[in-house]
Amino acid sequence: MGYYIRVLATDQAPLDEGELRQHLPDTPQAELTVVRKNETGWSQLVLRHIGGPEIALIEKDPVLPGELGEAEIQEFIEEARRGKPDSAARWLEQYLARVKAIYAFQLLSGTDVNDGWSAVYALQSHIWRNRGGILQADGEGFSNEDGYSILWQFADHVEGDWNMALLDHNGRWISFEMELGNREQRDAFLQGVLPNGVKVLP
Repeated sequence: MGYYIRVLATDQAPLDEGELRQHLPDTPQAELTVVRKNETGWSQLVLRHIGGPEIALIEKDPVLPGELGEAEIQEFIEEARRGKPDSAARWLEQYLARVKAIYAFQLLSGTDVNDGWSAVYALQSHIWRNRGGILQADGEGFSNEDGYSILWQFADHVEGDWNMALLDHNGRWISFEMELGNREQRDAFLQGVLPNGVKVLP
């Protein structure tokens, strides 16, 4: 299968590959090549180090009846319904119904060579800023529109500081940094309660 990160975009307008090339960082030196096209433009790109290994395969799947994008969104909705906390699961289920396109990055061997991550993040960030939506990553789960994780979808043994968000009683997001390995903080988050001892973010 491989490891994927995704932008779940609310704007389905085409995004030209030339525009994406303009937002590649100076380091690493990378190139973007169209692998597959359709009537609206590119549907698959490959990002690679110049003269080196491939960094990522990038696919754009519109969310249309009968298409792969629609099936994937339905899988995400089912996943959201099983998520905790309940308030975020309900928010996410409703939000996913608004997604118009999925930009999926399959990370390849070049990601960990010569800071290939920088090129991946540059393209992901540009797509996210310009097409709106939320983020999703295998093993990490979904974000809100500000990029903070909102459902617990981590492995049980996970540790480290992480930016999270909870909905308050007024439907506003409270953003904070928690220690994922702290069981008390984890249990509070799962219950939809701001954990004690966390760093609230502006």
